[in-house]
Amino acid sequence: MHDIPNRIADVLLEVEASLRVHGKWDEHKPNPHDLNSTIPFCMDTLKFEQWLQWIFLPRMKDTLELTKPLPVQSAIYEYAEECLLKNDPSTGTLLKQLKTFDDLISIQAGVLRH
Repeated sequence: MHDIPNRIADVLLEVEASLRVHGKWDEHKPNPHDLNSTIPFCMDTLKFEQWLQWIFLPRMKDTLELTKPLPVQSAIYEYAEECLLKNDPSTGTLLKQLKTFDDLISIQAGVLRH
């Protein structure tokens, strides 16, 4: 199961590619105040796609590159499902990728417990 971090890295690249391909990748970084929200997913200051781009992806890439411990659980998919437009064609792919991420985190946590 040591390939889980590599699989997670692949999913993160897929999430970034989905955001870029479907025009949801911002060229300009939000202001620091918006990025420092204490509300989960920065839902009070950022769109969900912005949170993925500016908070989630960099933190997870940092975690993997520095071999920091992965989270023991993730429920990004549940929130993504609420935030993203279900009739947007790009949403289906992005939701599948985020579900895969959550599933891999669950598998990794299960491996660590045993």
